[in-house]
Amino acid sequence: MVSIGAAVTLIAAGGILRFTVATTSTHGLNVHVVGLILILAGLLGLVLSLLIWVLLNRRRNRPAGDGRAAPTLTPQRFPQDQPPATDDRRVYQDQPPG
Repeated sequence: MVSIGAAVTLIAAGGILRFTVATTSTHGLNVHVVGLILILAGLLGLVLSLLIWVLLNRRRNRPAGDGRAAPTLTPQRFPQDQPPATDDRRVYQDQPPG
């Protein structure tokens, strides 16, 4: 897989070869064709890289489990939400002291 940066570099290098280099000094090598091949390779790499990135990102963001919604939590009462206890100092005889 080609990274996005490498694909953009291939497209830029192909564009330079295709549109700015004069072909009068090359013998047996058409620089315009090489530039076009680099542009196409860069575009293909860019499309594949973005496609794989989108597919992996979609898989990561999928909810876990069997697709059902998570159960809702019911609010719990905490001691500060309850009325204060009375000062009850009874001694029960059925419990051993301790």
